[in-house]
Amino acid sequence: MMIFSERIRLLRASHCLTQVQMAQALEISERQYQNLELAASKPSYDNLLAIAEYFGVSIDYLVGRTENPEVNR
Repeated sequence: MMIFSERIRLLRASHCLTQVQMAQALEISERQYQNLELAASKPSYDNLLAIAEYFGVSIDYLVGRTENPEVNR
């Protein structure tokens, strides 16, 4: 899950968001969000979907299955 944690950290930083803002957007605690970025925990299905939707990227991109962030719709 290192790719996931790196990607969400880079996406968050590129949108000039703090960890607190991301935690609020996902409706989770700041500690839970920090653990996602530190790869100390895995995201729930709901959180994975919420992060992908929030940044407009595919789940495959978040988990490292593709380098293309585009969502196939």
